[in-house]
Amino acid sequence: MNILVINPGSTSTKISVYENDSEIFTKSVFHDADVLEKYNNINDQIPFRKEVVLQMLNDNGINIEDIDAFVGRGGGAYSQKEGVTIIDEYLYADTLKGVDGSDHPAKLGVLIAYDFGTKYGKPMYTMNPTNLDELTDVARITGIEGVYRSPSSHALNQKAVARYYCEQNSLEYEDVNLIVAHIDGGITIGAHHHGKMIDCNVGSGGDGPFAPTRVGSVPIRSLIDYLKKHSLSEVEQMLSKTGGFVSFFGTSKAETVREMMNKGDKKATIVWHAMVYNIAKQIGAMSAVLKGDVKQIILTGGYIRFNDLVEEIKDYCGYIAPITIIKDREQETLALEAYKVLTNKNKAIVYERKPVFNKFDFDE
Repeated sequence: MNILVINPGSTSTKISVYENDSEIFTKSVFHDADVLEKYNNINDQIPFRKEVVLQMLNDNGINIEDIDAFVGRGGGAYSQKEGVTIIDEYLYADTLKGVDGSDHPAKLGVLIAYDFGTKYGKPMYTMNPTNLDELTDVARITGIEGVYRSPSSHALNQKAVARYYCEQNSLEYEDVNLIVAHIDGGITIGAHHHGKMIDCNVGSGGDGPFAPTRVGSVPIRSLIDYLKKHSLSEVEQMLSKTGGFVSFFGTSKAETVREMMNKGDKKATIVWHAMVYNIAKQIGAMSAVLKGDVKQIILTGGYIRFNDLVEEIKDYCGYIAPITIIKDREQETLALEAYKVLTNKNKAIVYERKPVFNKFDFDE
């Protein structure tokens, strides 16, 4: 049984092919800002990303007609609960519309999986989308009545590495408190309390640390001043495509920024360390959410390849809890959990066509 995993990110397209529960290969293609900026919205990237997927399959001698199930990373539809979800016409339609208000590349995983699955008549699944919703009531409230925080995070990988850490240490995920920091093209840092991600910065919504492609938190007054000289659409693009490193340097590629640093570029050096500083601040905030009861801080995502970044975070946050490094487990989790469904060892859930949270009972 051949399973294709499709994982579009803010700066890359990654795929894996599994035969049953064994990995055949995993490949990733990096897309710099100038490649993706020409698309007005995420949906416009579908033909481009599909061609990237097909090319990677071809390069590795895999015929797409030999794939038995398609699994895509998800987001963009109504918020969902934890678990493997069947991609049906309703999930596809709501993802295409972006009914949750976000426009993150993760949604392309569902859209491309659906296109391939319907064309070849094969099963299609997703799991733990970017808007997986386990927030507590107090985490939703903002200082504007009726304006609520909606989840947008690397829930798939955060949950995967949290469960993996617990398995490796003979712990139950439902019994411990963890902080997980996913650090890559986007950065999200979540508080995991007894099996639920009860709070996390809204990664693609202008909340938390700025990232290679994301603007992060900006004081509202400063943003209003910025809008006097720039359009709303420009700011919307900065939420997940042209903010962060792209705004400062015109590229989202970390190696380019670090090369500038190594040559003594003061701007690159300050911006890089400011990003790490803000990551540490968000970890500190999540420790407060968990009232200081933190079993472990887990760092994951592509940027854990930079040892100095990891050491700097340890210097800031090591007093909170021990820090563990775990590489991304998105591909493996999507493949293996889908395989359990395909072999009747687990059941997939059906998309409910409504958000986990809509409003409080005191709302009009």
